[in-house]
Amino acid sequence: MGNVLHCQDIVLGWEGSAVVSGLNFNISEGDYLCILGENGSGKSTLIKALLGLNKPMSGMMIKPADMKAGDIGYLPQQTAVQRDFPASVREIVLSGCLPKCGLRPFYNKAEKELARSTMERLGIAELSKRCYRELSGGQQQRVLIARALCAAQKVLLLDEPVTGLDPKAQLDLYDLIAELNKSGVTIIMVSHDFAAAVKYASHILHIGARHQLFFGTTADYLSSDVGKLFEEKAVSENE
Repeated sequence: MGNVLHCQDIVLGWEGSAVVSGLNFNISEGDYLCILGENGSGKSTLIKALLGLNKPMSGMMIKPADMKAGDIGYLPQQTAVQRDFPASVREIVLSGCLPKCGLRPFYNKAEKELARSTMERLGIAELSKRCYRELSGGQQQRVLIARALCAAQKVLLLDEPVTGLDPKAQLDLYDLIAELNKSGVTIIMVSHDFAAAVKYASHILHIGARHQLFFGTTADYLSSDVGKLFEEKAVSENE
C-alpha cells in the first residue's frame, strides 16, 4: 500500500503563533485514522493543513507527488444554514464534481454517471429528486458524503460527522463509513467519540494540550497509558 501522508516533527500555527506541535504520524492507503482531542487542542488547524489550506511552520508533510489538495473529499461540520439548503439531493451530490468542470459551465456524462452511481452506493438514489432540507439528519449526512466522494474517490476527511444525529442515525452513519473504508476508501475522521473511534478505526492520532499524545494502531492505543486513561474517562462519563 502507498502512503497518503507522512508527517514528521510538524508544527502548525495560525498568524505566526504555534497552535499544535510535535506531530508525527503516517497515513497509508486503506487506513481508517481517527483523530481524537479536546476542543482547542489543534484539530481544526490540522484539518486545514490536511486540506492544503495551512502550511506547517516547521517539519515535513509529505504527500504523493500526484496528490493534489482536491484529492481529499471533505465533510465539514454542518451549520443550521447548511441544513436548510434549498436544493435537490441530486444537485448537491453533483456539485461535488464542480472542481472537475473547470471553466466548463455544465456537467458531462461521466460526472452525471458518477453522481448517480455514488447515490446508489450510499443508498440515497430514491431521494435524488427530494429537497435536501426536507431530509432527516442522517440522510443529509449521506448526501454530503456522496458529494465528497464525487469530489475525491480515494480519501475522505470527516469532521465530527455524527454531531447532532440521534443514536440510531449515528450507528447507521458509522456503519456506512466503515463499509466505505472496507471498499478501499481511506478515512480520516475527527471525533470526540472514544467508543466509536476504538471500535471502527485502524489507527488513532490523539492530540492533547496542543501536542501529540499518541499515534499508532488502535490495539496499541488501548494498551497504552494514554488510551487506558481516556478509556476510563469515557466510561465514567457514560455511567
